[in-house]
Amino acid sequence: MKKRPVVTRQGHLIRSTTWAGLSTGEAVVIDGAKERRQSWVFVAHVTNSQTGDEWVEVRGGRRGEAKGRSFRIDQVYPSSAKKGSRVVGPSLADAPQLPLF
Repeated sequence: MKKRPVVTRQGHLIRSTTWAGLSTGEAVVIDGAKERRQSWVFVAHVTNSQTGDEWVEVRGGRRGEAKGRSFRIDQVYPSSAKKGSRVVGPSLADAPQLPLF
């Protein structure tokens, strides 16, 4: 059973625990030279209501680390997009992994 999304608002920042078919704790791939070699899990999607900027908060890093980082939405890919050291396919911003009903 899927958890219900939690949406919080702090000033002009809107933070949601679900985005593009992901929920908190699901593995993602980040498209960046160093970040592809590390493992990341989705934490939240954040929108700045004043500027319209969006980003995704993730947690992870090298083995044994649990760093919190933020990335642009076009850098976030599903965990199945990693083929060796390359990222293939569209990002989650372009092709959300929404469930079929």
